[in-house]
Amino acid sequence: MKAIIQRVKSSSVTVEGEVISEIKQGLMCLIGIGRDDTKEDAEYITRKILNLRLWKNEDGTKNWDRSVQQMDYEILFVSQFTLFAQLKGNKQSYHLAMAPELSKQFYLDFLENAKKSYKPEKIKDGRFGAMMDVQLINDGPVTIQLDSKEK
Repeated sequence: MKAIIQRVKSSSVTVEGEVISEIKQGLMCLIGIGRDDTKEDAEYITRKILNLRLWKNEDGTKNWDRSVQQMDYEILFVSQFTLFAQLKGNKQSYHLAMAPELSKQFYLDFLENAKKSYKPEKIKDGRFGAMMDVQLINDGPVTIQLDSKEK
């Protein structure tokens, strides 16, 4: 499982001209599900996202001290199978991504676990399988890559 985590001042997802999800300050995370991913991979990614220390402490004296949970910020998850693109010349292949009919339930289970691990009202998401316009104001910028197979 892969994640691209971006610290944001705000982020939103629009589908067919309608804003379907938005957050204020927090994290916008692109989530890719691989064909061999397991529940353990999802739990690892969730745990890392919730506990990464990406903000200063309360008095601003220490960088990289506080997590999204400690800051009580929101998280916007967006499914992104293209994180598993493999290039052959200039053409991409997605054979390492989990098949859509399996990955949708995997993704929904991942979201449910994130809600149980944090605060359900702080977890937002896009629309699985839809063409989405994702907007964000990157804070920093701070962007972190995670791969559950590279623990």
